[in-house]
Order: sequence, then C-alpha cells, then structure tokens
Amino acid sequence: MSARVPGPLPVPLEYPVYCHEGALSALAPIVAAVAPGHRVAIISDDTVAPLHAAPVLSQFPAATTQLFTIPPGEQEKTRAQWGALTDALCEWGAGRDTTIIALGGGVIGDLAGFVAATFMRGIPVVQVPTTLLAMVDAAVGGKTAVDSPYGKNLVGAFHNPSAVVMDPGVLRTLPTSLRRAGLAEMIKHGVIADAAYFDTVLQALPRLAAESAWSAPTTASAVIGELATLVAGSVRIKADVVAEDTREGGLRQVLNFGHTIAHAIERELHFTMAHGEAVAIGMVVEARIAEQLGLAPAGLHLAIAEAVRMAGLPWTIPAALTADGVVEATRGDKKARGGMVRYALPRGIGEMETGDGHWSVPVADDVVRQAVHASFG
Repeated sequence: MSARVPGPLPVPLEYPVYCHEGALSALAPIVAAVAPGHRVAIISDDTVAPLHAAPVLSQFPAATTQLFTIPPGEQEKTRAQWGALTDALCEWGAGRDTTIIALGGGVIGDLAGFVAATFMRGIPVVQVPTTLLAMVDAAVGGKTAVDSPYGKNLVGAFHNPSAVVMDPGVLRTLPTSLRRAGLAEMIKHGVIADAAYFDTVLQALPRLAAESAWSAPTTASAVIGELATLVAGSVRIKADVVAEDTREGGLRQVLNFGHTIAHAIERELHFTMAHGEAVAIGMVVEARIAEQLGLAPAGLHLAIAEAVRMAGLPWTIPAALTADGVVEATRGDKKARGGMVRYALPRGIGEMETGDGHWSVPVADDVVRQAVHASFG
C-alpha cells in the first residue's frame, strides 16, 4: 500500500511539486492523478536504480511496468543514448498511453525528459530527482536536453513534467561531495532573487555540508528536515522566475548566473567535474565580471566565494585549465548572441542586472579573460 500523500508546495507552476520525506513511497497515487497511463517506463541509471528503483517498481503492475537503465554520468547525456532509449521503448511496446518516470539526478532528468518530449511527439513525464542539485534545479522548469560535442544542452525541448516528486530522505545515499554540489544552486537562488534566503542558507551551510551531520540517524533526520525547508525555498524562487518566463526569453535568464563559465569549465575538463562544483566557481568568476563592469560593488565575489567555501566547494579555476581555453569554450554556450556571449550578472545579493529588460548583458572576451585570470588559485 502506498504512503499517504501530503499536498504539493504552493508554487505558481502548471504542475504540482511535492517535497517531503517518504514521497518516493507515495509515487503511485501521484502518477495516477496527474499522468495515468497503461504503461509506466522508469528511466534511471546504474548507480541510482539499485538504491531506489525497487520501491518505485513495487507500486506499479509488473506486467505493464519496465525499468530502463543507462550508465551514470554527463557523458551519457547524448543523442546516441536518446536514440537507444526511444528504440528500447518501441521494442517494449510503449505508445502514447505510456508515462515516463525520470528517477535520478540531473542527467537522467534532462535525458528522460527529452525522451518524453519527443517520443510519439510527447508523452507525460514525472520527475523524481534523487540528488540535491536536481531537486533545486534540473527537475523544475520543464527544460530537457542532451549535449553535443559543441556544448551542453544544445539539443533539447521545453516539456513540462506532469509532476515533480522530491523525497529528501534519499539524500542519505548521496556521497558528501554530491550533497555539497547541490548547495551551489541554493546559494545561486539567494544571489539572484532573495537576500534573506541567502542569509538563511549561509547560516545552515556548516550543518548541511558537514559529513558528520549525515552519519548518525538522529542528526541526519534533523538535517533532512532543515534541508527540506530550504529545498522548498529554492523551488519557490525558481518557480516564481519560471512562471514569469516559461521560454527563457527574459527574466528566466537570471537562473543562468554562474552557468556560462561553469559550462565552459565542464567542457574543458571533459565533464570530469561535478556540475555544482563548476557552478560554484562560475558564480565567483561572473561576480568578478559584474564588478569589473561597474554593475556590482567591489567585494561581491568575495562574499559569494565565502559562501561557496562554507559549502565545501571550490571557488578557483583548476590550474590544469587556461584563461584562453575557458574563454573560447564560452563561445559554444547557447546564450551567445550576435558574436558576443551574454551573461546574467548580479548587482548585489538578491538583485540582478536587468540588461534593459533582457536580464543578460553582452560581455567582451577581454573582460571575461581578465576575470578568469584573476580566478586561478
């Protein structure tokens, strides 16, 4: 029997977002309410499935439910893997009466979401993020994509989930490094929209980032409860932005703060760095850019770097990279326009530059190069 389902979060989205410990065991009634289908296809990876697929599979009829898994990692978020999954769905007999459950981190959310967006010209997907980063970022917003050799997320579609179901209890199974990676997006949400939320996250960081807090059942339960409240706050901030700009034509671009540099670093490191770690560095570099352009007060990048440090995340560019390489890699970013790369830049904690209504500003390569040079350890 499935667990009782508490109500969704009060956020301005076209689909419900659930966030409570034990939500994974209450998945079936949510799916039945928002995306009833004759078949259920669960898409996960070889790391997450052994940990969390069984309680999901047990809630659905075995004869019409199938688990599909791929190897873990950003390197699997490709058009080839998209093709393999869509072929596997066809071979299984999936049709328009199929609902996809994306069970995993951001890679699974993006890839399974893109499969759902394109299979039979679009079928329902329920996002079930299992990493902190996916809970506060990738699972909410309806953006789906795969990577190409030329950059991240260059091939994709907007496809809203039928629901997002978050169970903070699953974060117990995450390595400390991946929990910390998710904190980067929470810091970002405070910077772009809510100074009070930023301060609340800042106060919680020593507990959330500490490995010892997750090792004992009593302290882990307390941290999960605190984290659930902060996740709900992050989702509220992102939902408010997405509701104003569903297609990333204006305000939604503020969510890209830190990401242009982050994507360049990831590409230069061949995706061996966790996305959240790259975002942490990217926020510090892009805050430097804002200072150099006179948009932000001196020292903003230091305040962000201190938050990143408290989260146990890197704040300097790895020595293996070069400034020229990072700058060149930014030019493959999907936010480039008219030969110049546009950046979402902060004016301070809780306030972003409007860019005359575009919410991003074009920045010359030499300005970026100067900020990157200054950001090596």
